[in-house]
Amino acid sequence: MTAPDVLPPVLVMGVSGSGKSTIGQALADALAEQGQPATFVDADDLHPAANKEKMRQGTPLTDEDRWPWLDACAARIAEVQASGHRCVMANSALKRVYRDRLRRTAPDLVIAFLDGSHDLVADRQAHRHHEYMPSSLLDSQFATLERPQPDEAAVAVPIEGSVDDTVATITSALSVTSG
Repeated sequence: MTAPDVLPPVLVMGVSGSGKSTIGQALADALAEQGQPATFVDADDLHPAANKEKMRQGTPLTDEDRWPWLDACAARIAEVQASGHRCVMANSALKRVYRDRLRRTAPDLVIAFLDGSHDLVADRQAHRHHEYMPSSLLDSQFATLERPQPDEAAVAVPIEGSVDDTVATITSALSVTSG
């Protein structure tokens, strides 16, 4: 149950390496500075150990691997919203059906899709270390990606600029979609 005056939760989605965690945390901080209590949740932290190990070995997750994780993500969104804070969740949510699963619990979910080219994301991945997501899975991420559709309360946000630019684009869109 969502507290009555809490703004809709925000899903920061995109392929691995698009900046979900960085942007999600910066967005939650920016919203809090604007007087909107916000809590950042990194969905990677909710993956069971088996999923992390599978990805560490370079094996893409199946839908069957993802369903329990997505349910845990949806439960965490509901928990944060019920606490009176706006949930900002970083979650790849690459397929429409994954986002629909999250919307079962959070029907007012607003989506910030971090949109960047394969080359840009590959370059970013080459300059970072991720606990269990090897860059070898990038092609499978782009192959799986289903861009959000107009009926999904989503905004596509280019990731070529700075973190501050990206967050500003999202907060501007949020003021239109949910405030």
